[in-house]
Amino acid sequence: MAEKNSLNAVLKRDIAEPSDNTAMGWGSDVAADMLRRIGVRYVTHNPGSSFRGLHDSLVNMLGNDDPTMLLCLNENQVISVAHGYGKVTGEPMACILHANVGLLNGAMGIFNAWADRVPVYIVGAGGPADAERRVPWINWLHTSRDQASYVRGITKWDDEPRSVSALIEAMYRANIIARTAPKGPVYICLDAALQEDALSEKVDLPSATRFLPADAPVPSPESLERAADLLISAKQPVLLMGRVSRNRADWDNRIRLAELLGAGVITDLKTAAAFPTDHPLHRSIGYHFRTAIDHVKSADVIMALDWIDLGSAMKMLPAGERQIVSASVDSHVHNAINMDCYGLSPCDLPFQVEPDILVRHLLPVVEKKLAGQTRSPLGAPLKSVARPAPIPGEAKLEDIGWALQDARSRYKITLMRTPLGTSPDVCHFTDPMDYLGNDGGAGVGSGPGNTIGCALGLLGSDRVAVGVIGDSDFIQGSTALWTAAHYGIAALLIVSNNRSHLNDELIQMRVAKQRGRQPANSWIGQRIEDPDVDIRKIAEGYGAEVIGPVKTIEALGPAIEKGLALVTSGRICVVDVHVAAGSPSRLAEYKPEREKAS
Repeated sequence: MAEKNSLNAVLKRDIAEPSDNTAMGWGSDVAADMLRRIGVRYVTHNPGSSFRGLHDSLVNMLGNDDPTMLLCLNENQVISVAHGYGKVTGEPMACILHANVGLLNGAMGIFNAWADRVPVYIVGAGGPADAERRVPWINWLHTSRDQASYVRGITKWDDEPRSVSALIEAMYRANIIARTAPKGPVYICLDAALQEDALSEKVDLPSATRFLPADAPVPSPESLERAADLLISAKQPVLLMGRVSRNRADWDNRIRLAELLGAGVITDLKTAAAFPTDHPLHRSIGYHFRTAIDHVKSADVIMALDWIDLGSAMKMLPAGERQIVSASVDSHVHNAINMDCYGLSPCDLPFQVEPDILVRHLLPVVEKKLAGQTRSPLGAPLKSVARPAPIPGEAKLEDIGWALQDARSRYKITLMRTPLGTSPDVCHFTDPMDYLGNDGGAGVGSGPGNTIGCALGLLGSDRVAVGVIGDSDFIQGSTALWTAAHYGIAALLIVSNNRSHLNDELIQMRVAKQRGRQPANSWIGQRIEDPDVDIRKIAEGYGAEVIGPVKTIEALGPAIEKGLALVTSGRICVVDVHVAAGSPSRLAEYKPEREKAS
């Protein structure tokens, strides 16, 4: 294995022994070469015999280099790692899922990437489709007539090619579709026989440069003029910034537009950093729109930039005269299976373009109409960040946020995600790469893989990948730690360990109260206690460095500092932080804030 001694150096790759035969001679060789041609750098997988042909081609024909295979110990993490990588780079990483069983096991990860609109290039396998070629029992069991039907509602496109020429076309098409906004997962199922059959003739692969995504559409001049007039004439404009790009120029454009208009800005913890949270125009950030209502209810013009669930948000506002401008291409992937189309919002001026493309074209129109006049000073100084005096004793979730904020003065941290109970007071994002949002599907178990995929995407940069996750999220996704340890992917996982499924515990407490029943029983079926799960043993078993359990606020800052130092030396590190546990006395402290957020 190649050595790796520092953060963001070259990945530690399993080195393949040279093969005497690297000529393209099998169907799977074509598939492997196609992955290289479309720019895939890494392939995550959990082993399975259905893709034994492709496995051989990647290792013995391509030498396990460009793309490099990354072994994961669970199919959900196969997808979760690729998902985290895509959130950083905007590029699809490839995943291989074994037959129907691997596909079913990875379905939650696929749903997360789908709901998060992140590109993932999934290659499956099955069969042989020809029954005469199936091995008794196992080939029959692992063959589905329409394998993609298991995930058709949560992928943008799928295909099951039956010839080499069809395979080439399918792989190019899948690449175009995955990379076209709204981005998302695609799935190609390769028949085992197609992989393993020898090529009958030389295959000439067409150039990838002729099969690229088209330029994104742009708004019409007439619509831009109307939008500019609406926003400039508004007395209290508000910008809802949702799913937007990680590009620094786009970030600067959003700031400039808000400053020109003097518009209040609302951002969303479900999505990545969209606007500096310490900017004077930033009003609110959170997982739930109801926390922002007071800052939006008086708006006379609202511009939504791919805001998640805009329809429900508008229903929460009191009745009043307001104009709504919306930029999103999300409707292109709405289907009859999933309700991630959300509520249908009224809209006075809809733009079927990507939000940053609208901002990019709207800016010069607004600047020209304002002729140098603005409603707020351009480049306004950031609001001061003051941490309240910490209360000695047991740490809380917000204390983790403050410790990370302190560490930002010494490290360029990319926060992959943070739990639902995160306070907006600890969200201080000044760069588009400071925070990457949640996992899209709002399930449990993706946090470790997402964070490690984020770290993989940051290779070669000066940033440190950090994920703050719950204990149940860690427990379900902890196998991803082995992948990080084996390949030298450096990241910091901070486990906010309350020994409970606390969100559900609070919900059960509220249900009991509503029904006049006993809220003290809300812990039953929710607590992760007796025995407590030993985070240290789990993490060390997969090869990670571990700090903790950290049980006091006094120990928290030094523990995170030590963890970051280990990560910058090239290690995967877990900090186990015991935060307010799910006991009745501690629940009382969390209840008001969490009930408002539910």
